[in-house]
Amino acid sequence: MSDVARTTEIAAVDSPSSVKPRRKARSSKPMIERYRWYEILGLYAGIALFLFFVLAPFIEGFLVSLKPLSQLFSTPYSFIPRNGSFDAYFTMWSTVEGLGRYIFNSLFISAVVTLAVIVIVVPAAYAFARFSFAGAGAMLGGFLAVNMFSGAVLLIPLYRLLRSFGLLNSYWAMIVPGIAFLIPSSIWLLRTYMLRIPRELDEAAWVDGASRLYTLRRIILPLAMPGIVVVAIMTFIGAYAQQFIFALTFNSRQEFMPLPVGLFAFFGRQEVLWNELMAASFAGILPVMVVIVFLQRYLVAGLTAGAIKQ
Repeated sequence: MSDVARTTEIAAVDSPSSVKPRRKARSSKPMIERYRWYEILGLYAGIALFLFFVLAPFIEGFLVSLKPLSQLFSTPYSFIPRNGSFDAYFTMWSTVEGLGRYIFNSLFISAVVTLAVIVIVVPAAYAFARFSFAGAGAMLGGFLAVNMFSGAVLLIPLYRLLRSFGLLNSYWAMIVPGIAFLIPSSIWLLRTYMLRIPRELDEAAWVDGASRLYTLRRIILPLAMPGIVVVAIMTFIGAYAQQFIFALTFNSRQEFMPLPVGLFAFFGRQEVLWNELMAASFAGILPVMVVIVFLQRYLVAGLTAGAIKQ
């Protein structure tokens, strides 16, 4: 090779246009440290404002339960209770006879509804996530349409249906409608989670001779457990919240009444025992809060699944 050609080749290699630009190195600092001080201040201010609007009703309700009844409507209004005590949490049991039974009924109804919904929804969500069959889209659209109707719109048809089956004035009068109203949204939620599980896992199991049921039970269920826990918690909360309208319409027997209906006993003809009413409300939701606290690890894992690309 001549000296001129060699010089030309070296110049072409060393020219700036032939050198590829280096990628900018990623910062190793945590995301929160990349903000300026006023951006961090605004972020925490927004979080504090959001938490205030979310938690203020619960804080006020708890403080009301600590106040004496004579102090609730005093002027000027005092947010912090003066001489507050937990007396309402002890006197509420004698004020309303059978309050413990009401709390047990609410927990029992919600637990049965949640168990039944999970048993039905898990195979249904797997079928909608893995199989392509005629009418699947129409059925999913029908599930969304069901969620658009309020329970109050269907009270009369539900009453006639439950009466024809002899289910009025029993636990089933609140369990069956609860299951029917919570299944559609649960299928949508769990189906979305199962769609994120790779199909290659199913195919590998089929190659090894596993059946559909075995694949669902031994492979899909362990991977979908965070999503199932999320569905169970959402179903339990939904079943707990919708008991009032069903119990008031389909049940007239005191031994089957849930807590939302039992709280009406604190509304007297002359006055309302607001402090004991708030105390009973917190006593009723305490078991639900305990369950959520113990399952929050699975709840966060299920809600954030698929948010980060592996």
